[in-house]
Amino acid sequence: MAAAVDRMFQTATTFRKVCVRILCVSDVVSPQLYPSLDRSLIGRVELVVSCGDLPPEYPSFLTNSLNVPLFYVSGNHDIRYAQKPPEGLNLHGRMVRFRGVNILGLAGSHWYNGGPHQYTEKQMRNTIRRLRLSLWRSGGVDLVIAHAPPRHVGDGDDLCHRGFESFRDLIRRYEPQYFVHGHIHTRFDSPQDRITVVNGTQVVNAYGFTILEIADQG
Repeated sequence: MAAAVDRMFQTATTFRKVCVRILCVSDVVSPQLYPSLDRSLIGRVELVVSCGDLPPEYPSFLTNSLNVPLFYVSGNHDIRYAQKPPEGLNLHGRMVRFRGVNILGLAGSHWYNGGPHQYTEKQMRNTIRRLRLSLWRSGGVDLVIAHAPPRHVGDGDDLCHRGFESFRDLIRRYEPQYFVHGHIHTRFDSPQDRITVVNGTQVVNAYGFTILEIADQG
């Protein structure tokens, strides 16, 4: 049963050997994971990734229950994070390497009313530009974790839900294997419905939760 559920939730890959298996959550608290975690639903996990707009207690519960690290970015509604952040690493504007996987984080939404974790296109572009040296030293990026999507990838036309053009430029320039985001509230019938391929990068909407497998091409 657990193996069948694992196959249902894993994203497709053309690679042969799994490097790291990641639980990605965003935007809504899943009753299947909180306050009681059904481990048979998610199987083996080495990392929890939160794409934002979640109460801080939720990703903290997941990292502690699974006894694995948590990387997170803030969403545009995460006003509590300033006083009570999740018990993990805030990845906004940072590059880290985890089990051979280069991971970059970009928080927030498009600017719409001046609230926290909102950025103009120019501000987000400048954030990415400041990461160029880290990207060069790391030899590129495998996984981008963001709250908002790239522009024209399932996003909306209103300012709040508009994706970033600079994210498309990031994908075009650095060709990450995966770009995982939240912010866009869409219910999916299967893991494949979450994926849009942009210039060879699999853009994954993590709304609710999904399992991501980053694999070794060797």
